[in-house]
Amino acid sequence: MPAREIETASPEETEALGAALGRAAEGGELVGLVGELGAGKTCLVRGLAAGLGIDPEHVHSPTFVIVHEHHGGRLILQHVDLYRLERPSDEEPLLREVLYGPGVAAVEWFDRLPAEAKEEALLVTLRHVAGERRIVRFEAHGARHERWLASALRGTR
Repeated sequence: MPAREIETASPEETEALGAALGRAAEGGELVGLVGELGAGKTCLVRGLAAGLGIDPEHVHSPTFVIVHEHHGGRLILQHVDLYRLERPSDEEPLLREVLYGPGVAAVEWFDRLPAEAKEEALLVTLRHVAGERRIVRFEAHGARHERWLASALRGTR
């Protein structure tokens, strides 16, 4: 599946994209989020949480604790922030368990992981356009993530 770009006009629209992903998730998905500070990564994760049935009000940037685990929905959401890690590796026991667990893992600053960790993932890149507008680019890597993206974005512009 080729990369797909969607422009959002507000944080609510960015959250709605995340919610579509959450509703289509089956477990075992890995979302890699890339974008500068303030690009909307955590906003998209709040939507992902809502789509999984988790209260999005509990989702905040995990910058100081690296991983937040959210329960209460139909799947566990592992929200990871690699911003403060110099050279993270998916071979570290904590990260391996989180990234490849049975729930959904959403990893901010995903580009800091080595290339082999990104072979089976949904890469989501967020860019500022102007004001609250963002370009959200989706690239599915691997058949499972291609199916997930196609299901989640079915019917979107």
